Amino acid sequence: MPRLRPLLATCASAVALAATGCGEQIEVAADDPLREGANLFNQRCSGCHTLEAAASAGSKPRGQISGGERTNGPNFDTRIETAEDVLYAIRNGGFSGAIMPANIVVGEDAEAVAAFVEQYAGQDISADEDAATSGPGGGDAGGATLGN
Repeated sequence: MPRLRPLLATCASAVALAATGCGEQIEVAADDPLREGANLFNQRCSGCHTLEAAASAGSKPRGQISGGERTNGPNFDTRIETAEDVLYAIRNGGFSGAIMPANIVVGEDAEAVAAFVEQYAGQDISADEDAATSGPGGGDAGGATLGN
């Protein structure tokens, strides 16, 4: 039994690291009204989309056009979106309707995600790039649009 304790402690540490995303943390303050949207984005959208404020990295790396998974969605660190466009994409399975699951969040949850994305998307673009990257289909999405 004494040998088992260090093994259990090691396993518990590994599980804790995996559960926290290897140290990645949501950057939105706990008392920020947009925190719930960040949490939901992290839980429901991070497998396909990147947005650093939500500790998510599901997009293709910036500049990678080919390769990667078919489901790699846009990198919202390098793209601006309006809440209206985000809600449209959520309700309709992206702009093409081909890959993103429709209604992955609904109701007030969808509105929380949309408000969060509108506020935090585009953090890695300069003012010069702003006009070229805003709106559906803009930005460095690796050739994809929101939800592809």
